[in-house]
Amino acid sequence: MRAVVIARAGGPEVLEERDVGEGLPPPGEGEVLVGVSAAGVNRADTVQRQGRYPAPPGASPYPGLECSGTILALGPNVPSRWAVGDQVCALLSGGGYAEKVVVPAGQLLPVPEGVSLTDAAGLPEVACTVWSTVFVTSHLSPSESFLIHGGSSGIGTFAIQIAKHLGIKVFVTAGSEEKLAACKGLGADVCINYKTEDFVARVKEETNGKGVDVILDNIGGLYLQRNLNSLAVDGRLFIIGFQGGAVTEVNLQPMLARRLTIQAAGLRNRSLDNKALIVSEVEKNVWPAVVQGKVKPVIYKTFPLSEAAEAHKLMEESSHIGKILLIP
Repeated sequence: MRAVVIARAGGPEVLEERDVGEGLPPPGEGEVLVGVSAAGVNRADTVQRQGRYPAPPGASPYPGLECSGTILALGPNVPSRWAVGDQVCALLSGGGYAEKVVVPAGQLLPVPEGVSLTDAAGLPEVACTVWSTVFVTSHLSPSESFLIHGGSSGIGTFAIQIAKHLGIKVFVTAGSEEKLAACKGLGADVCINYKTEDFVARVKEETNGKGVDVILDNIGGLYLQRNLNSLAVDGRLFIIGFQGGAVTEVNLQPMLARRLTIQAAGLRNRSLDNKALIVSEVEKNVWPAVVQGKVKPVIYKTFPLSEAAEAHKLMEESSHIGKILLIP
């Protein structure tokens, strides 16, 4: 089996495609073996490569948090809905950058009708992240307003579509006119260039001074005060990344004055049961919208597995719109 190995902590050049032998034990209790057709590249993979986000205990040492492919083998006591030959996509704890990966059956999703097997690799991580954070935890509801930082990212492009499908007013920030145009094309109502505009002022202007109900933030410390200042009464801030640092000084007064809530979570380190619950909720609540064509994976570029370093360079340049995929 060929897989991408992180030779040592460092820049994109430390990613090496290697023959790792058989590489995998047979699927265990409740697991399936998937032949990988494509793997999604996520910002977390780049942080793992830098040595700052180790794989959880028992997870594959190879990077890759989502994939699509075909079931090659079943372990004992896999639910009867799954069979060898089924086309699936999956949420992973690691191991997607390889020709094969073992997946707990609870983290499998059927490839939605109308989506190609390759493109389906770009859905599990974004769908599970967005649904479990802003919808399940922050209770974002129809008729509310929603600010997405990094609107042109994989998570952003998905979040715009599912929120619009559910009748929510969507605000986004992005750093170029090309990215803002892409967000508008996906349905965003208010598009803000964070390099040339103050997003707090624009949010207040567009909401008659009230602010937005929910913010999905990948920046962290750098934006914390401004995010709090952008929230309406009973507003919720959900943090999913720290691209702007994890440490800051903040005035908490707005939290008390407007009953604000700060929430944060990741996916990778959750329990198998919790991941299975999220995946099941995504299949029930999000997959119908994908099948109807209301929500589509936005794929920017695909690379062969051997060019994983190039894929990481592109991810870190942040010039892409949507998802980057690797093809074994």
